[in-house]
Amino acid sequence: MNNLTAGILVGGGPAPGINGVIRAATIKLRNHGAKVFGIYDGFSHLMKGDISRVKELHIEDVSVIHFDGGSILRTSRANPTKKAEDLETVVEGLQKLGINCLITIGGDDTCYSAHKIAKQAEGRIQVIHVPKTIDNDINLPHGIRTFGFASARSFGVKIVKSVMNDAKSTGRWYFVIAMGRKAGHLALGIGSPAGATLTVIPEERREEKMDLNWLVDTLVGAIIKRISVGRDYGVAVLAEGLAEKLDEAQLAAMGQLEYDEHGHPRLSEIDFGRVVKTRVRQELAKLGIKMTIVDKDIGYELRCADPTSFEMEYVKELGFSAAKHALMGGSGDMVSIQDGVFVPIPFYAIMDPSTGRTKVRMMDIHSEAYEMALEYMIRLKKEDFENEETVKKLAACANLDPEQFRQRFEKVAVKFEGSSVVIPYQQPKA
Repeated sequence: MNNLTAGILVGGGPAPGINGVIRAATIKLRNHGAKVFGIYDGFSHLMKGDISRVKELHIEDVSVIHFDGGSILRTSRANPTKKAEDLETVVEGLQKLGINCLITIGGDDTCYSAHKIAKQAEGRIQVIHVPKTIDNDINLPHGIRTFGFASARSFGVKIVKSVMNDAKSTGRWYFVIAMGRKAGHLALGIGSPAGATLTVIPEERREEKMDLNWLVDTLVGAIIKRISVGRDYGVAVLAEGLAEKLDEAQLAAMGQLEYDEHGHPRLSEIDFGRVVKTRVRQELAKLGIKMTIVDKDIGYELRCADPTSFEMEYVKELGFSAAKHALMGGSGDMVSIQDGVFVPIPFYAIMDPSTGRTKVRMMDIHSEAYEMALEYMIRLKKEDFENEETVKKLAACANLDPEQFRQRFEKVAVKFEGSSVVIPYQQPKA
């Protein structure tokens, strides 16, 4: 009889495929004689010393849950790392339950919590983390996606497809705000395959903070370029992480700024889309252009979407690997599947030595994937300003003379360098 008793919990926001990980890990562990307990609501009860919110999981409890979105164990953003006593309370609670292996499912914050618990436990409890987020921003090796991303992207593309049809039918613009606290993976992952007019992501701005005027003029410029070819409609997908690049004064002006348990601003609680839409409409009006613009947030509806068949297979591999690692005595690692093979990644390898926190994987704007995405966007590009006739045509649509148009909009144009490198054009310093 295996003496392993595993506890499984979920932290952070929901993502398609969570239930599939729970199912795969539970079945693998049970098949090898281990006990399995599901822990409800992440760390929220354990860190308070409440060990009553658990349920022993059997194969019949999880056999068909992989088809469904959401989490049968619920989830929360409770953060046990703020106080050392909370970490010890979690460890002691797990020990009281007889749990000697903790499998966490979550994003970078949950991974950091797992890392700290492993250190606090000092070998008393095995700790293994399964990376999950629709943002795709956990620091996995290049090309390896976090689970939840593919299904959320698929659902997001369907939404944008419908919005694009509405835009064309009604002659209006849509600004679609896609989730992604810091990185633009999901926004670009939706906008590029959907064929949105343009997608704007925070990685385009090298500097730490962003001037909102840059984003406004980027969108105004795209609208003008569409008008110049006889199209009065379009869809721009904007990464939510653009808002985090604004300074706190700009954010506060958008509404009551709240922070989650890990200190991150709740970007979904501010009306970023409305603010951008209002500013763009104001600037268009100054140019004598009347345009109907609708802002739409997509994010919450993506998080609990049913997983795709690809995702169901992927999370099965992850859950299986987490369970196998647990049975073999593994601890202090994050699960990854690389070239079809399970590769444990030590927690210390994904921490940023400068901050002590989990590294965030940003979109590589110098990649061929980004170059391809940018190629098909309708937005101002450096080559537009290399042809005087094009500049005259664009300026006429904006009711400006060519020099006025250059002075205002050339600074938001993007350009290609070399065969595959893409960088945002930035106005040279005086």
